[in-house]
Amino acid sequence: MSLITIEQLTKRYGSRLGIDRLDLTVSEGTVHGFLGPNGSGKTTTIRVLLGFLRASAGRASVFGLDCWSASRLIKSEVGYVSGDLRLHTWMTGRTALQIVGQARGRDLAQKGAELADYFGLEMTVKVVRMSRGMRQKLGLILALVHEPKLLILDEPTTSLDPLAQERLYDHLRTMARNGHTVFFSSHVLSEVEDLCDRVAILRAGQLVADETIERLRERAPRTVTIRWKPGENAEPPTPPGMLDLRRKIGRVWECDLTGKVTDLLAWLADRSIEDIEISRPNLESLFRQYYRGGDT
Repeated sequence: MSLITIEQLTKRYGSRLGIDRLDLTVSEGTVHGFLGPNGSGKTTTIRVLLGFLRASAGRASVFGLDCWSASRLIKSEVGYVSGDLRLHTWMTGRTALQIVGQARGRDLAQKGAELADYFGLEMTVKVVRMSRGMRQKLGLILALVHEPKLLILDEPTTSLDPLAQERLYDHLRTMARNGHTVFFSSHVLSEVEDLCDRVAILRAGQLVADETIERLRERAPRTVTIRWKPGENAEPPTPPGMLDLRRKIGRVWECDLTGKVTDLLAWLADRSIEDIEISRPNLESLFRQYYRGGDT
């Protein structure tokens, strides 16, 4: 079941296009990554989904409801952490939790206390005295406390310490297993690879990829390092369609594998090599190709 449906979505800021005819669906019970360079349209898309912006053309719906006309209903079942989180300095974690509970018409004190203990946040400290990491934890607690059907996160691990990051990852995986949906924007490509079931990539307001992590891994390049034995031909031929030679340092080649590992090993079988190292699929390299607009 599609929890988010975006059809030909366009958002203009005067003469500038923020999103250009975007089509995207996000399935229920998944962690869906949302990537792209700065200015690609990610935050604009999120703001349209939350009803903060009205689309210039096209349609966006969450839970089958129109994101503009049914924004209030949608927000009741959504948790959100913005990329530029701001909190009133006079609040403590407890007062912030009380305000959110009153707005949602629910007593969230017990669940909030559990999350505060989980993330290691002292809820009696005022925001003005919190570090940036503490404020980020509080923002996450406020977004998670009502157990939303859809959680939208824009750069959520910014300023979190490694332990808090890992606890957030575990919590998001548990949410997805329990049928909740996470729409996850990040510049940390390693966490996207570890967390997400599927990844959508924007560039200049347009969707340039929307694939499963498994499919992306199949197409991601591997780095190959070959150390030739002394006396081997100083310039052995590069196998066509198999290696993209990046640089040579003496007898060492550093390459990107563009063909199959089995074909490369068969080619090397009759050649004098001292050592070879083949990395795991390099998703970061593939993502950067999408960001730059290169061939993929």
